Amino acid sequence: MALTVSQYNSIMRQYEERQTRNRHLREQRLRHIYDTVAGYQALDESVASVSVAQGKKMLAGDQRALERLKQELRTLAGKRADLLTKNGYPADFLKPVYDCPDCRDTGYVNGQKCHCFRQAEIALLYEQSNLKRMLEKENFSTLSYSYFEGDALTAYRQAVEKCKNFSTNFKSNYQNLFFYGTVGTGKTFLSNCIARECIEMGCSVLYFSAASLFDLLSRNSFNYKARDELSSLCADLYGCDLLVIDDLGTETATALTLSHFFTCLNERLLRQKSIIISTNLSLEDCRNRYQDRIFSRIASNFEFCKLTGPDIRMYKKVARVAP
Repeated sequence: MALTVSQYNSIMRQYEERQTRNRHLREQRLRHIYDTVAGYQALDESVASVSVAQGKKMLAGDQRALERLKQELRTLAGKRADLLTKNGYPADFLKPVYDCPDCRDTGYVNGQKCHCFRQAEIALLYEQSNLKRMLEKENFSTLSYSYFEGDALTAYRQAVEKCKNFSTNFKSNYQNLFFYGTVGTGKTFLSNCIARECIEMGCSVLYFSAASLFDLLSRNSFNYKARDELSSLCADLYGCDLLVIDDLGTETATALTLSHFFTCLNERLLRQKSIIISTNLSLEDCRNRYQDRIFSRIASNFEFCKLTGPDIRMYKKVARVAP
């Protein structure tokens, strides 16, 4: 699935709006021509009368009625086009108006997504992934090894290779990644690199910090009026192609939100929908902090990737303020 249901509906509403706007534009043009080009409306109305007359003949068994109808319609179309050009308008001035002539603003050509749908899809995925601004700066093209050395550099190179393989094979090979290690060692950066590649492939990506995800689950759980919102949220959490959960361990967890978190993990594992989790906690801390059933799901279904080394964020901050 390249889009969640809500994302798909959002794009289709855009197409409906285009169709409505362009239909109104053509109607305005038609009224203008009726008002300004003498004889055009009569020719237009004759199309209906000719069609009705020949239709009756076809129903009566006239074998040549269809051919005569086609010929008369071609003649009328030619007269209307001539009338338009003689009055200074393009011959196709009153043809249906489309933003995309290839799919006629339906989004599909021969059952396949049109190129315009693909562009709308990518734009929406970026906009709704909460990653748009970050991904402009954090991607494989801006990746640097200059902050690492020794064993930390070796580990980081291996992690980058895993991430590139994860991205390259994302559509064909189901995987989950769990980044852990010391603060500021590139865990979030690598998660964003993968997210960028997946979005570019047209896959749906949802990004949450653990704190914002747990807070969202908590607020919706206790709000009866938000039941539909919670249902929609869960549908997206369970169904999007890639779910990124950043900074696990910074959230305020309750028994209820942990239950929702377990359900989310379990549903995605059952559906084979990929997850990336990053945390500054050690594996031992994760085991102690979360329920056994949560950690066991992670341990048995994720590839672990440990990152160590300097705090890159601190290095960059010092570099910015240095004289």
